[in-house]
Amino acid sequence: MNGSSRRLLLASTSPYRRELLSRLRLPFQCVPPRVDETPSSGEAPAALASRLAGEKAAEVHAREPDAFVIGSDQVADLEGRVLGKPGNFESAVAQLRAMSGREVAFHTALCVIGPGFRESAVDTTVVRMRDLGNDEIARYLQAEPAFDCAGSFKAEGLGIGLFEAIDSRDPTALVGLPLIATARLLRNGGFALP
Repeated sequence: MNGSSRRLLLASTSPYRRELLSRLRLPFQCVPPRVDETPSSGEAPAALASRLAGEKAAEVHAREPDAFVIGSDQVADLEGRVLGKPGNFESAVAQLRAMSGREVAFHTALCVIGPGFRESAVDTTVVRMRDLGNDEIARYLQAEPAFDCAGSFKAEGLGIGLFEAIDSRDPTALVGLPLIATARLLRNGGFALP
């Protein structure tokens, strides 16, 4: 079976990951993974991202064993503390206040599982946040309510203005799916990509 005839599934409901994967111009479908995303006690942020990416891919692959499945997860890491999706304005304000003037690592993990194939990767992007005032935080969140994003900002949008610098090997990783690693793993699995 060649790469062009393999079914590709994205184990995600994220519109950000769907948009990113579409850039590779491979046909794919999104399948919601049924995975408990609760961190284990004492689990490091990068380990959490890796475990969840693998569990998402494995859970969907168990239902669709003939397909190649991409699982991905991103965990924001503020000095070893996991920052999840804020979910509301108050939590987002608290996250941005905590990150103000500090470095935050974003671990974006990836796992591709297919028939007789499993490979994983993790990309870590470090964001240096500017010193943010309370009014500036409130204005940003009113203009771009990033309540479904770990770290409470959208780097692909207005949130980029909150940064002092980004240290990354792959600019797509911060948005939610490291396309450089994704393309590499898919090529390793037999997909025809540039």
